[in-house]
Amino acid sequence: MSIKIERLNHLFMEEISKILMTEIKDEDIKFVTVTGVEITNDLSFAKVYVTVLDPEKKKSTLNSLQKASHFIRGKLSERVDIRHTPELKFLYDDSVAYGEHIEEIIEKMSNN
Repeated sequence: MSIKIERLNHLFMEEISKILMTEIKDEDIKFVTVTGVEITNDLSFAKVYVTVLDPEKKKSTLNSLQKASHFIRGKLSERVDIRHTPELKFLYDDSVAYGEHIEEIIEKMSNN
């Protein structure tokens, strides 16, 4: 992966987080944590990995994010100076839940 893409991934992660916190009116989206961004080499798509506090709202939050993706992309294009702002695809990041699960297993093993 090129340094330019890595920088853009980090910049997109920061800017999308700011947009979600300050400019989105939908309450479902306000408590979303952006855990990572992967932009394709041709800058046409960006996978945005997110987690939510309440796992029960995972599906509705992802739906809300997809509906707001056009708005978020527009805000990104104002903030990030690149020729073409990638299409955003929001995906749930299971790695946090997986990490917690592994921690529970280790804790159970150490208590025996």
